[in-house]
Amino acid sequence: MSTQGHTWARQVKKEDEEEDPLDQLISRSGCAASHYAVQECMAQHQDWRQCQPQVQAFRDCMSEQQARRREELQGRKEQASAHR
Repeated sequence: MSTQGHTWARQVKKEDEEEDPLDQLISRSGCAASHYAVQECMAQHQDWRQCQPQVQAFRDCMSEQQARRREELQGRKEQASAHR
């Protein structure tokens, strides 16, 4: 069994490259800083178990964002129903 961990490292975006759709989603969510903290921790420690505080912070951020999005969509749906 190999003892090496992950070899994750944050990629530097080149100007002529398109931004990854996942990166776009994370950026729009407002959780990019938490996501980058996870990536940096993984690059440094190469062991996800040592990055649990960062993973939890990112998870919490994304959960809050999803709840806000659900409320926003529900509000739009209710407005559309009221106008009919």
